[in-house]
Amino acid sequence: DPDHTTPGTEVYHQDRATTVSLTTTMLSCFGFIMLAGLSSSSAFVPPVPSNSPGTRLFNFLGDLLSGPKLESERNLPYDPPLCSALSCSSETRTFAIKERPISFTGEDFDITEITNGNEEDFVRVRGAMLHLPGKDKMTMTDCSSNERKVAMDRVLIAATPSYDLYRSDGTKIGWMEKKLISFGDCFDVFMEGKGGFGVTGLFKPTPAYRIEGDFLDRQFAFKSAEGKVVARASMDGWVQIDMMNHYQLQVSDGMDALLALACVCCIDEEFDEEHKKRREERD
Repeated sequence: DPDHTTPGTEVYHQDRATTVSLTTTMLSCFGFIMLAGLSSSSAFVPPVPSNSPGTRLFNFLGDLLSGPKLESERNLPYDPPLCSALSCSSETRTFAIKERPISFTGEDFDITEITNGNEEDFVRVRGAMLHLPGKDKMTMTDCSSNERKVAMDRVLIAATPSYDLYRSDGTKIGWMEKKLISFGDCFDVFMEGKGGFGVTGLFKPTPAYRIEGDFLDRQFAFKSAEGKVVARASMDGWVQIDMMNHYQLQVSDGMDALLALACVCCIDEEFDEEHKKRREERD
Protein backbone atom coordinates (compact mmCIF):
# COMPACT_ATOMS: atom_id res chain seq x y z
CA ASP A 1 0.00 0.00 0.00
CA PRO A 2 1.77 3.26 -1.12
CA ASP A 3 -0.04 5.23 1.58
CA HIS A 4 1.13 2.87 4.28
CA THR A 5 4.45 3.50 6.10
CA THR A 6 6.04 0.93 8.33
CA PRO A 7 6.46 2.34 11.83
CA GLY A 8 10.00 3.67 12.36
CA THR A 9 10.82 3.70 8.65
CA GLU A 10 10.54 7.48 8.31
CA VAL A 11 12.71 8.05 11.37
CA TYR A 12 15.25 5.55 10.05
CA HIS A 13 15.51 7.32 6.70
CA GLN A 14 15.87 10.70 8.40
CA ASP A 15 18.66 9.41 10.69
CA ARG A 16 20.42 7.79 7.75
CA ALA A 17 20.20 10.99 5.70
CA THR A 18 21.62 12.98 8.62
CA THR A 19 24.49 10.51 9.03
CA VAL A 20 25.33 10.66 5.32
CA SER A 21 25.23 14.46 5.41
CA LEU A 22 27.58 14.65 8.41
CA THR A 23 29.94 12.12 6.86
CA THR A 24 30.06 14.07 3.61
CA THR A 25 30.78 17.30 5.48
CA MET A 26 33.61 15.70 7.48
CA LEU A 27 35.17 14.20 4.35
CA SER A 28 34.96 17.55 2.60
CA CYS A 29 36.70 19.29 5.52
CA PHE A 30 39.38 16.59 5.67
CA GLY A 31 39.95 16.88 1.92
CA PHE A 32 40.27 20.65 2.21
CA ILE A 33 42.87 20.31 4.97
CA MET A 34 44.85 17.74 2.98
CA LEU A 35 44.87 19.93 -0.11
CA ALA A 36 45.95 22.92 1.95
CA GLY A 37 48.84 20.93 3.39
CA LEU A 38 49.93 19.49 0.05
CA SER A 39 49.82 22.88 -1.59
CA SER A 40 51.84 24.49 1.20
CA SER A 41 54.34 26.93 -0.25
CA SER A 42 56.45 29.85 0.83
CA ALA A 43 53.84 32.35 -0.32
CA PHE A 44 52.13 34.00 2.63
CA VAL A 45 48.54 35.11 2.08
CA PRO A 46 47.31 37.52 4.76
CA PRO A 47 43.80 36.86 6.07
CA VAL A 48 40.89 38.92 4.78
CA PRO A 49 39.46 41.03 7.64
CA SER A 50 35.92 40.08 8.54
CA ASN A 51 33.65 40.23 11.55
CA SER A 52 31.53 37.25 10.61
CA PRO A 53 31.15 34.48 13.25
CA GLY A 54 32.78 31.95 10.95
CA THR A 55 35.85 34.13 10.39
CA ARG A 56 36.18 34.83 14.11
CA LEU A 57 36.06 31.08 14.78
CA PHE A 58 38.79 30.35 12.22
CA ASN A 59 40.93 33.19 13.61
CA PHE A 60 40.51 31.77 17.12
CA LEU A 61 41.51 28.28 15.95
CA GLY A 62 44.46 29.80 14.08
CA ASP A 63 45.67 31.52 17.23
CA LEU A 64 45.45 28.23 19.13
CA LEU A 65 47.58 26.50 16.50
CA SER A 66 50.14 29.24 15.87
CA GLY A 67 50.41 30.73 19.32
CA PRO A 68 49.79 34.20 20.70
CA LYS A 69 49.72 37.23 18.45
CA LEU A 70 52.81 39.30 17.82
CA GLU A 71 53.37 42.55 19.70
CA SER A 72 55.47 45.53 18.71
CA GLU A 73 59.07 45.64 19.90
CA ARG A 74 59.55 49.12 21.35
CA ASN A 75 62.67 48.46 23.38
CA LEU A 76 65.35 46.83 21.22
CA PRO A 77 68.05 45.76 23.70
CA TYR A 78 70.93 47.09 21.59
CA ASP A 79 71.57 50.10 19.43
CA PRO A 80 71.96 50.45 16.53
CA PRO A 81 70.19 47.47 14.89
CA LEU A 82 72.31 44.98 13.00
CA CYS A 83 71.49 46.70 9.70
CA SER A 84 69.81 50.07 9.28
CA ALA A 85 68.23 49.05 5.97
CA LEU A 86 67.13 45.47 6.69
CA SER A 87 66.71 44.96 10.43
CA CYS A 88 63.59 46.83 11.54
CA SER A 89 60.34 47.83 9.90
CA SER A 90 57.16 49.66 10.87
CA GLU A 91 55.07 46.61 9.92
CA THR A 92 54.99 42.90 10.60
CA ARG A 93 57.07 40.98 8.07
CA THR A 94 57.15 37.34 7.01
CA PHE A 95 60.18 35.42 5.78
CA ALA A 96 60.76 32.00 4.23
CA ILE A 97 63.88 30.19 5.41
CA LYS A 98 64.99 27.36 3.15
CA GLU A 99 67.88 25.06 3.98
CA ARG A 100 69.75 24.14 0.82
CA PRO A 101 69.64 20.38 0.12
CA ILE A 102 73.01 20.47 -1.66
CA SER A 103 75.62 22.13 0.52
CA PHE A 104 79.33 21.56 1.15
CA THR A 105 78.98 22.81 4.73
CA GLY A 106 75.48 21.60 5.63
CA GLU A 107 74.77 25.05 7.04
CA ASP A 108 73.49 26.99 4.04
CA PHE A 109 70.15 28.81 4.00
CA ASP A 110 68.39 30.98 1.43
CA ILE A 111 66.03 33.52 2.98
CA THR A 112 63.36 35.46 1.12
CA GLU A 113 60.80 38.00 2.26
CA ILE A 114 57.23 36.97 1.46
CA THR A 115 55.29 39.67 3.29
CA ASN A 116 53.46 40.79 0.16
CA GLY A 117 52.91 37.30 -1.23
CA ASN A 118 55.94 37.44 -3.52
CA GLU A 119 59.33 35.89 -2.86
CA GLU A 120 61.99 38.58 -2.74
CA ASP A 121 65.62 37.69 -2.03
CA PHE A 122 66.53 39.05 1.40
CA VAL A 123 69.66 37.49 2.90
CA ARG A 124 71.59 34.25 2.62
CA VAL A 125 73.40 32.30 5.31
CA ARG A 126 76.50 30.28 4.52
CA GLY A 127 78.59 28.00 6.70
CA ALA A 128 82.38 28.10 6.85
CA MET A 129 84.18 25.67 4.56
CA LEU A 130 87.05 25.07 6.98
CA HIS A 131 86.49 24.93 10.72
CA LEU A 132 87.28 22.80 13.75
CA PRO A 133 84.96 19.88 14.50
CA GLY A 134 82.08 21.17 16.60
CA LYS A 135 83.09 24.75 15.83
CA ASP A 136 80.42 25.76 13.34
CA LYS A 137 80.49 29.27 11.94
CA MET A 138 77.86 30.92 9.75
CA THR A 139 77.68 34.33 8.13
CA MET A 140 74.60 36.24 6.96
CA THR A 141 74.97 38.33 3.80
CA ASP A 142 72.69 40.91 2.21
CA CYS A 143 71.50 39.55 -1.15
CA SER A 144 71.40 43.03 -2.70
CA SER A 145 74.79 44.41 -1.66
CA ASN A 146 76.66 41.15 -0.93
CA GLU A 147 77.78 42.74 2.34
CA ARG A 148 78.14 40.61 5.45
CA LYS A 149 75.68 41.67 8.16
CA VAL A 150 75.84 39.05 10.94
CA ALA A 151 78.18 36.26 12.00
CA MET A 152 77.15 33.31 14.19
CA ASP A 153 80.07 31.47 15.78
CA ARG A 154 79.49 28.30 17.77
CA VAL A 155 81.32 28.25 21.11
CA LEU A 156 83.67 25.28 21.20
CA ILE A 157 83.72 24.83 24.99
CA ALA A 158 80.41 25.54 26.70
CA ALA A 159 78.09 23.87 29.21
CA THR A 160 75.27 23.91 26.66
CA PRO A 161 75.18 24.57 22.90
CA SER A 162 75.97 28.26 22.45
CA TYR A 163 76.51 30.67 19.57
CA ASP A 164 78.21 34.06 19.76
CA LEU A 165 76.55 36.77 17.66
CA TYR A 166 78.64 39.42 15.89
CA ARG A 167 78.00 42.56 13.87
CA SER A 168 79.48 43.03 10.41
CA ASP A 169 82.50 44.85 11.92
CA GLY A 170 83.27 41.96 14.26
CA THR A 171 81.75 43.51 17.40
CA LYS A 172 80.10 40.92 19.61
CA ILE A 173 76.56 41.98 20.53
CA GLY A 174 75.61 38.91 22.54
CA TRP A 175 75.14 35.18 22.46
CA MET A 176 72.44 32.54 22.25
CA GLU A 177 72.54 29.39 24.35
CA LYS A 178 70.36 26.42 25.11
CA LYS A 179 68.99 26.66 28.64
CA LEU A 180 70.70 24.15 30.92
CA ILE A 181 67.84 23.61 33.38
CA SER A 182 64.40 23.63 31.81
CA PHE A 183 61.25 21.52 31.66
CA GLY A 184 61.56 21.55 27.87
CA ASP A 185 63.86 22.79 25.15
CA CYS A 186 64.47 26.50 25.55
CA PHE A 187 67.03 28.98 24.24
CA ASP A 188 68.03 32.32 25.75
CA VAL A 189 69.56 35.31 23.97
CA PHE A 190 71.82 37.47 26.14
CA MET A 191 73.31 40.86 25.36
CA GLU A 192 77.01 41.54 25.74
CA GLY A 193 78.04 43.82 28.59
CA LYS A 194 74.93 43.31 30.72
CA GLY A 195 76.83 41.65 33.56
CA GLY A 196 76.37 38.29 35.21
CA PHE A 197 78.28 35.03 35.04
CA GLY A 198 77.85 31.30 35.60
CA VAL A 199 76.39 28.36 33.71
CA THR A 200 73.29 27.50 35.73
CA GLY A 201 71.44 30.75 35.17
CA LEU A 202 71.64 31.77 38.83
CA PHE A 203 74.10 34.58 38.16
CA LYS A 204 73.31 35.41 34.58
CA PRO A 205 71.60 38.61 33.49
CA THR A 206 67.98 38.53 32.41
CA PRO A 207 67.87 37.27 28.82
CA ALA A 208 66.93 39.85 26.25
CA TYR A 209 64.88 37.19 24.47
CA ARG A 210 63.67 33.71 25.35
CA ILE A 211 62.90 31.26 22.56
CA GLU A 212 60.54 28.47 23.51
CA GLY A 213 57.85 26.27 22.01
CA ASP A 214 57.52 22.89 20.33
CA PHE A 215 60.92 22.37 18.74
CA LEU A 216 60.07 18.83 17.66
CA ASP A 217 57.39 20.23 15.36
CA ARG A 218 59.57 23.28 14.62
CA GLN A 219 57.17 25.83 16.09
CA PHE A 220 58.56 28.32 18.57
CA ALA A 221 58.24 31.96 19.62
CA PHE A 222 60.61 34.75 20.65
CA LYS A 223 59.61 36.53 23.86
CA SER A 224 61.20 39.77 24.96
CA ALA A 225 62.27 40.54 28.53
CA GLU A 226 58.85 42.21 28.94
CA GLY A 227 57.11 38.97 27.96
CA LYS A 228 55.99 40.20 24.52
CA VAL A 229 55.95 37.76 21.60
CA VAL A 230 58.00 39.63 19.00
CA ALA A 231 58.72 36.84 16.50
CA ARG A 232 57.25 33.45 15.67
CA ALA A 233 58.68 30.58 13.63
CA SER A 234 56.80 27.63 12.20
CA MET A 235 57.45 24.69 9.95
CA ASP A 236 56.80 25.46 6.28
CA GLY A 237 55.36 22.26 4.81
CA TRP A 238 54.24 18.99 6.38
CA VAL A 239 57.31 16.92 5.49
CA GLN A 240 60.69 17.92 6.96
CA ILE A 241 64.09 16.24 6.82
CA ASP A 242 67.25 17.46 8.53
CA MET A 243 69.11 18.22 5.31
CA MET A 244 66.45 20.60 3.97
CA ASN A 245 64.25 22.09 6.66
CA HIS A 246 61.97 24.96 5.68
CA TYR A 247 60.51 27.57 8.01
CA GLN A 248 58.34 30.64 7.97
CA LEU A 249 59.26 33.42 10.37
CA GLN A 250 56.99 36.32 11.30
CA VAL A 251 58.70 39.33 12.86
CA SER A 252 56.80 42.14 14.56
CA ASP A 253 57.35 45.81 13.85
CA GLY A 254 60.40 47.17 15.66
CA MET A 255 62.01 43.73 16.08
CA ASP A 256 65.41 43.13 14.46
CA ALA A 257 64.64 40.60 11.73
CA LEU A 258 68.31 39.73 11.21
CA LEU A 259 68.70 38.69 14.84
CA ALA A 260 65.60 36.49 14.70
CA LEU A 261 66.69 34.91 11.41
CA ALA A 262 70.19 34.23 12.77
CA CYS A 263 68.74 32.51 15.84
CA VAL A 264 66.43 30.30 13.75
CA CYS A 265 69.40 29.13 11.65
CA CYS A 266 71.43 28.37 14.80
CA ILE A 267 68.54 26.44 16.36
CA ASP A 268 68.06 24.39 13.19
CA GLU A 269 71.75 23.49 13.13
CA GLU A 270 71.70 22.52 16.80
CA PHE A 271 68.81 20.09 16.36
CA ASP A 272 70.37 18.68 13.20
CA GLU A 273 73.52 17.96 15.24
CA GLU A 274 71.48 16.29 18.00
CA HIS A 275 69.62 14.11 15.50
CA LYS A 276 72.92 13.13 13.88
CA LYS A 277 74.40 12.07 17.23
CA ARG A 278 71.33 10.00 18.05
CA ARG A 279 71.55 8.19 14.69
CA GLU A 280 75.23 7.47 15.27
CA GLU A 281 74.51 6.11 18.75
CA ARG A 282 71.81 3.80 17.36
CA ASP A 283 74.14 2.53 14.66
